[in-house]
Amino acid sequence: MAEWLLDIVLVIALLVTAGSVLWSRELFRAVVFFIAFGLLMALAWVRLHAPDVALAEAAIGAGLTGVLLLDAARHLSNRKSGRKNRGGGPS
Repeated sequence: MAEWLLDIVLVIALLVTAGSVLWSRELFRAVVFFIAFGLLMALAWVRLHAPDVALAEAAIGAGLTGVLLLDAARHLSNRKSGRKNRGGGPS
């Protein structure tokens, strides 16, 4: 019974974080939710007795991809703030 409850909570958490990624208006927040989704997905793979896939998901899905997306979000926010500071250009 406890295992089913854990699985149900995990599925609900996955659905909530996936929805948060899709409907987040702030880019940084969406990336953070994406990283959390990757970590929860790794936990789901562990629950499905696939530790090799879980390790790959944690390393690539949450780790490497998360870092790359955070860097891209930082560059995009720098570009937006640079446009605002220059003034006179198209928005």
